[in-house]
Amino acid sequence: MTVLAFWPWLAGPLNFFLIILGLFLILLVLIQRGKGGGLIGALGGTGGSSPFGSRAGDTFTRITIYVACVWLLLTMIEVRAIQATSREQQQGTFGSQRQ
Repeated sequence: MTVLAFWPWLAGPLNFFLIILGLFLILLVLIQRGKGGGLIGALGGTGGSSPFGSRAGDTFTRITIYVACVWLLLTMIEVRAIQATSREQQQGTFGSQRQ
């Protein structure tokens, strides 16, 4: 029972961390230089050059993949935490009505 005790506590901080990580992921995608030049091209810059260097595209692509995988994993953990919290609240509510 002690293993399940941390699930309700985990949902709140994990939700905050997922929001921050999601915003960072959006920023990473916008910074990347794609076929259209990315955010820099949309703001009037040249689409062929990157302010972070020529090898930055490969680096940003790898970082984006890693951050997306971490975000997906943490989302799955949060779903598990919310399900455990919901299950615990339902058991408490139904248990008190029976007695």
